[in-house]
Amino acid sequence: MLELCTLGTGGTLPLADRALSSLYVRENGRAMIIDCGEGTQVGIRKLGWGFRCIEDVLLTHYHGDHCTGLAGLLLSLEKAGKTETLNIWGPKGLKRVVEGLCVIVPPLSYPVLLHELPPEGGELEAVGLKIRAFPVDHGGIPCYGYRMTLERKNTFSPEKAKALGVPVTEWKKLQEGETVRAGGRKIRSEEVFGAARKGITAVFSTDTRPCETLRKYTKDADLLILEGMYADEEKRPQALKNHHMMFSEAAQIAREAAPAALLLTHFSTSLEDPESGLDAAREIFQNTWTAKDGETVTLRYPAGEEKAWISLC
Repeated sequence: MLELCTLGTGGTLPLADRALSSLYVRENGRAMIIDCGEGTQVGIRKLGWGFRCIEDVLLTHYHGDHCTGLAGLLLSLEKAGKTETLNIWGPKGLKRVVEGLCVIVPPLSYPVLLHELPPEGGELEAVGLKIRAFPVDHGGIPCYGYRMTLERKNTFSPEKAKALGVPVTEWKKLQEGETVRAGGRKIRSEEVFGAARKGITAVFSTDTRPCETLRKYTKDADLLILEGMYADEEKRPQALKNHHMMFSEAAQIAREAAPAALLLTHFSTSLEDPESGLDAAREIFQNTWTAKDGETVTLRYPAGEEKAWISLC
């Protein structure tokens, strides 16, 4: 099971009911944050999922609405008694940005490791997820989307274990990936597991125009969380100028990728009621929703090759 919460759904400037970009991701008690705009630590306190369990922070890029909450988050982790390492990931320039934001932060009780990703993005692992950082089109500014996959173990086959002569007392070791001896030879864990099972995949990407990398890495995902900076077509020239996406463009990406659901976020301050743009977006991709601050999404493992089961609240 994978749990996500849109802590902040605003773009550029915070509003009274809309903090800036941030997503809380939790898997089996371990957590990470993607983007850390102003209001992130307040959103976490309202959510109640905790600070100390946060192991990683992934930054999409270094515009202020995506990273100015970092200093406050680090202080909240300190006050929560964190002692374990915090990893921070982001594009080129990470060290300079973090050091600048943290001038007001005193020495911390826990180590902070910075991981600067290459321009083409790359693979990383965090909180039990396999993550692909991929570059998107934000007008020449280094910016990533993140594709997160929670893999699923293959099904253990008692029949295969019995056929290989493995005693029941040794089954647990095989299930945990160990090698055992039976019938005069070594038995590897992969020999007693069935076919691979589909995991859960979610993609988070804001501050981009539609582009080939976005199309590539949203393909076959279960959930897309994409920016819908503007809903009205009259705002298209502004979207083109500032390298953002319209509701309709995000919906078209979803239509091509065929996820179970599209959740729009990162709304312009000029968009007072994001839900007003839903009807037009749903004409392109039916299962489209607009995120709210503090809204949670739960993804559960699918049955067979179906999409993950998703609930929003």
